[in-house]
Amino acid sequence: MPLASTPAIVLSALRYSETSKIVRLATRDYGVQSGIAKGALRPKSRFGGSLQVLSEGQAQMVMKEGRELNLLTAFDLRRLHVGLAADLERYAIACALAEVMLRFASPDPQPDSFEVLQRALAELESSPGSSVEPLAFRLLWELVSVLGFAPSVDACVIDGAPLSPEGALPFSTRDGGALCTTCAVQRGATQLPDQDRADLVALLDPTASLPALDPRHKAAHRRLLARYIQYHLGEGANLPALEFWMDRPWEAA
Repeated sequence: MPLASTPAIVLSALRYSETSKIVRLATRDYGVQSGIAKGALRPKSRFGGSLQVLSEGQAQMVMKEGRELNLLTAFDLRRLHVGLAADLERYAIACALAEVMLRFASPDPQPDSFEVLQRALAELESSPGSSVEPLAFRLLWELVSVLGFAPSVDACVIDGAPLSPEGALPFSTRDGGALCTTCAVQRGATQLPDQDRADLVALLDPTASLPALDPRHKAAHRRLLARYIQYHLGEGANLPALEFWMDRPWEAA
C-alpha cells in the first residue's frame, strides 16, 4: 500500500481505545481524510503532543483506495497555533473555519481550500484585536466561496441580470445571493441597505480594507453569514462550532 506524505491541518481528534486517536485532517493533496494514529496516547508515543486540533504539520499516511480510515504513521509538527488557544474569540473563529472545512470539503485534492484555511489561521493569530471579528467574516466567506458556494453580488443569481452598483441590495440566502428587482418581488429577499451592501462587498474582496462595523452591523453580518452557511452547506446539520461563535458567551462573561 502506498505511503502518502502531505501538508495537513488537524480538524478534529477523538480518543480511540486506550492508546490511539482518530483524527480528521485537511490535507493539501488529498482533501479531508481520516486517519488512525495507533499508540498516540501512550506516554512515549512518536506523535508526542502534535495531534492537537488546528495543529499544522506534514502527515504521512498509508492509504488504500476505497478505505475511509487510513493509517497515520507520522505527523511532523510544523506550527502549533498557541495564539489562537490563548484567546477564546480567535479560537472560536478558528474552530468554525475547521468545522466548515471538515463538514463540507471532499476527500479529493483541494489545494485552494487548504491554503485558504492555512492562511486564515495565521491571520487570525496575528491580527489586532479590533479587527478580529470583521476578519472572521472575511475568512469564513472566503472559505465558503473557495468550496464552491460564493454568493453573487454583482448580478442576479436567478436570471443573471446586472445590478446597479449602488443602493439597497435584495439578497436571498436561499437562492445564493443578490436578486434583481423583478426576481426579488417574485421570490422574496432581504433588503441590504446601501452601507450593509458596501460592507458585504468589502468583506468578499480579500484585497479591500476591512470595514469598520458597529455592534449592530456585526450582529447583522453574523446572522447573514450563519444563515447562508446553514442553508447552502449545512443542510440542517448541527454545526456546534459555528453556533458557539454566533452565541459569543465570552461577551457575557
